[in-house]
Amino acid sequence: MTYCVALALNGGIVAMSDTRTNAGVDNISTFRKMHTFEVPGDRALVVMTAGNLATTQAVISLLEERGKAPEERDPSILRAPSMFQVARIVGDTLKEVIADQSGTGPGADAFGATIILAGQIAGGPMRLFLIYPEGNFIEAGADTPFFQIGETKYGRPILVRALDRDMSFADAVKLLLVSFDSTIKANLSVDAPLDVQIIENDALRLGRGWRVAPDDPYFRSIRDGWGEALRDALQALPDFDMDAV
Repeated sequence: MTYCVALALNGGIVAMSDTRTNAGVDNISTFRKMHTFEVPGDRALVVMTAGNLATTQAVISLLEERGKAPEERDPSILRAPSMFQVARIVGDTLKEVIADQSGTGPGADAFGATIILAGQIAGGPMRLFLIYPEGNFIEAGADTPFFQIGETKYGRPILVRALDRDMSFADAVKLLLVSFDSTIKANLSVDAPLDVQIIENDALRLGRGWRVAPDDPYFRSIRDGWGEALRDALQALPDFDMDAV
């Protein structure tokens, strides 16, 4: 399992993903699930993947290889004229890989994957897409300013309650770390290290990107502080009157 999130803020995109994959409690590995593509001054893209590891690695490899191919060959996300066209290329590539690996057998669903695509191309706005195994996709908007893939349910409540599109990148990172901490505590298949990437509006290049280690001091302070804050908030709520039942 995995957990990836991208927030669409007024200032740009903040993306975060975990790195854990597992095939049982005794077979745990670390794989990067966040991938970046950049042509400085023209475009900056972030792709995050969840699902069958062989499928997602094949998709990323194809996207990278086609980016190096001559212009007259397969379509490349580094040459597509708009983010919509990039989303179509990624969706078609995902559908192609799943069909190639799964065929039409009864186990086809085991090869499924979902993808978050975020970024900006010169002349267009910053855009955020969620791409499904069938190759179709939806776009984030005012009512849905973030997308999650993987193990989404545990980290979603804090995002719904606290996300503000006007918040700073620093506050967004703090919010995402709380979301990831809630998910990690509830599901052993999600864990640090966590990859983070920021893309600022109209920068047309990747912003700051880094990896949060399991023992990162700030992440540890977030985990401890959030637990204490929840306990304090619970105690501050009105007491339940047992005699009123």
